Amino acid sequence: MSVESYNFLLSVGTFALQVLSIAFLAVYFLRPRFPDLNDVGSFLAKRGLWIGFLISVAGIAVSLFYSEVLGFEPCFLCWWQRLFQYPQAILFGVALWNSEFRIPAAVYSIWFSIFGAAFAIYHHILQVYPAGHLPCSANGPSCAQITFIEFGYITYPMMALSAFAFLIVVMLFVRERSSA
Repeated sequence: MSVESYNFLLSVGTFALQVLSIAFLAVYFLRPRFPDLNDVGSFLAKRGLWIGFLISVAGIAVSLFYSEVLGFEPCFLCWWQRLFQYPQAILFGVALWNSEFRIPAAVYSIWFSIFGAAFAIYHHILQVYPAGHLPCSANGPSCAQITFIEFGYITYPMMALSAFAFLIVVMLFVRERSSA
């Protein structure tokens, strides 16, 4: 399979994550007015740690596949996004291993995702609206270089942002369950 095919498939998956994030966020806020949505909220609360684990492991696999197999060297800001993505797999794994839903894994994941999303937003803005003077490492690739863009807006930082946003939304349900 070609790199362009991988990029397209990941872009479709990213778009799906974005749609699900918006739908689940709507469910989160509309449940009090529409009790029929409680089933969706209950499912996400019960399965949220597994969903988070799968999304975080998928993020690790994709980033390592692109850098180690396909040879795309990550830039400075990509490393920062990885810094906030990779520990979440361990966090979810430990919470699932111990069957501990009282461990504030959801709260920690939300904070990791907020910081990771901030780096992803900044990185995406630098790519879409290059400013000239970029805070990039002089030794590595430029943070403003767009390796690919699909559907007119999906880049690698947008993929990371979508994963972080999805994790935040799902962890809102898990946090609500663990605090109950």
